[in-house]
Amino acid sequence: MVDAPEAVDVPAWLGVYLRGVAMGCADAVPGVSGGTIALITGIYERLIAAVTAVDPRRVRRVLAGARPKNLPDARAAFLEMDAPFLIVLGAGIGTAIVTVLRAVEHLLEAAPVATFGFFFGLIAASAVVLRHEVDLSTPGRKGSAVAGFLVAFLVSGYAAGALGDGLAVVFLAGALAVSAMVMPGVSGSLVLVILGQYERMTDALSTFIDALLGAVSGGSPDALLAAAPPVVVFCGGGVVGLFTVAHAVRRALAAYRAATVAFLVSLIVGALRAPIVEVGRVLADTGSSWGAAAPRFAIAAVGGAAAVLLLDRYAGAIEY
Repeated sequence: MVDAPEAVDVPAWLGVYLRGVAMGCADAVPGVSGGTIALITGIYERLIAAVTAVDPRRVRRVLAGARPKNLPDARAAFLEMDAPFLIVLGAGIGTAIVTVLRAVEHLLEAAPVATFGFFFGLIAASAVVLRHEVDLSTPGRKGSAVAGFLVAFLVSGYAAGALGDGLAVVFLAGALAVSAMVMPGVSGSLVLVILGQYERMTDALSTFIDALLGAVSGGSPDALLAAAPPVVVFCGGGVVGLFTVAHAVRRALAAYRAATVAFLVSLIVGALRAPIVEVGRVLADTGSSWGAAAPRFAIAAVGGAAAVLLLDRYAGAIEY
């Protein structure tokens, strides 16, 4: 006799999906991280447990389920990785990222100064919210803080020119950005801004989605094939980063928590240079001056900072 299938708890899974949407919205803009949203909504520990449960052995067991006799063990391995949770959460994250980045692409074209000003406010307020987590009581922790600041400050705004625009850079950006999504305090989009890849990947994703919709509606697949490489490579880097870099950071937090947190928060502070450099480029291209752009930048920055501070106030303190 075949066992009856387990009832699906629709409200619970809808809650997981909506948490994924919130994480995706956070990670689509440089500021509050998806990891922070996971903490606030109470799923951070489950997320980390699920991510760290994915390993080659369990993946092989799942793939072996292609043979009927291995189905019970494949199902067990699938559940050991909490794969249903990761799939539903990932669907929510993906939905939000696609939606928000389409809006961001429009804003970057229509009002780049205000958009980067908003990003500046998000980043600055995120550093303020996390300041109480930083302990600089030892030389090692101070060194970590200085290193984090210098890495972000020196790289911000100039990485795109230094690194180039090859697919290897896209792979690296995907690995670092997606791994940052599971770390409280650091946004995946912030990493892309630091690396000078945020606008590029926003445009690439928008182009890919348009080409995909065109192909589905009966159009030629040529545009989809042309738009796919950067998105596919970015996602490939994201998979590698999620299961390597993220693991390394979690181990660092476990073994050297104070120094790692000091590095991450200082990284956020150093990244404040990136929006300013990007605005400088926009002004140079349009022949405008900072004097005319400063009010728009400042007002938008206040708005971004207010959004983060209100989130922190009403959602509770952010803790690692």
